Parts: sequence; structure tokens; C-alpha cells
Amino acid sequence: VLSLLLGDKEIEASKIAAFLHNKYPILYSSSDYEGMIVRLRQQLNENSKILCSHHVFPEMNHNELVGWRNKNTNLAVLVFRDTEDHRQVKRRMDICKPIFEKYTDSVKEIFAKGNSLIEKTIYFIHLGDWVSFYLSEMREVDVTEVKVIDFLKSELLKK
Repeated sequence: VLSLLLGDKEIEASKIAAFLHNKYPILYSSSDYEGMIVRLRQQLNENSKILCSHHVFPEMNHNELVGWRNKNTNLAVLVFRDTEDHRQVKRRMDICKPIFEKYTDSVKEIFAKGNSLIEKTIYFIHLGDWVSFYLSEMREVDVTEVKVIDFLKSELLKK
């Protein structure tokens, strides 16, 4: 029934939102999609009102990987993948997935759809926007409310 009301992308987004609900998201992708995951982090911050982090392969393998040391069931890892990622990036992602799974039970890979890098990027952006919307609904927060930013601006105007 849900598929009659929503498109495939919206259904996938609602499932990803449920996966992230009550978790701290950590987003990973290849450097080709860094702009997209920065944007998704910002959408989750602003729309869903949650903290989130992101990093890219292969750079995350130089520092961030060392931080994976303690079991934390509050973390949810999303790895954005592309079948056309560089073979060494694919290999790094494949090697790191069991490392993540050792420390959190919530690891999900999302594969790009499209025929070019730009189409795949737009697919991820569209999917991520829906994720941030559905997560805001689950969290019962107003996507338009930005009182803390209004407070910051008003404080900055003071002498």
C-alpha cells in the first residue's frame, strides 16, 4: 500500500530515516560525493535537528579509522557507494565495513543510481532530502524552526 502512495525513492528514504532514528549518523562516501554528504549532514542538522558527522574515503583511513575502538550502539553508519568508485576506494570500503560492524550494529550501504556522476549525485541529494524530512517527522520536529540561529544572529547584533 505504501508503494502506491510514495515512489521508490521516498520508500527507501523512509526506511533510511527509520534506520537513523534515535542514532548518531556517521556518513561516508568517496571523495566524488563529498559535497553531497556535507549537504546531507547539514540537512540532517537543520531539518531533523540532530548532530551528525561525515568523512570521505580514502582520507578517513588516515585518521578517523583509528577512532573506531569502542562498541557504541548509538551510532548509525551510512556508506554511500557507487559501482564506479575507484577500485582502491571500493576495496577500502569493503575492508572497513566489518570494522564498523564490530563497533555498531547499524551499518547500511546505499548505492548510487544514475548513468553519470551528476545523475548519481542528484539521486543521492534527492534521497537525502527525503531522509531528513522523514526523520524530522519521526522526531516530531518542525523543519522550519531555527530559533537557535535567530538567537545567535540577535546576540551578534549586540555591541
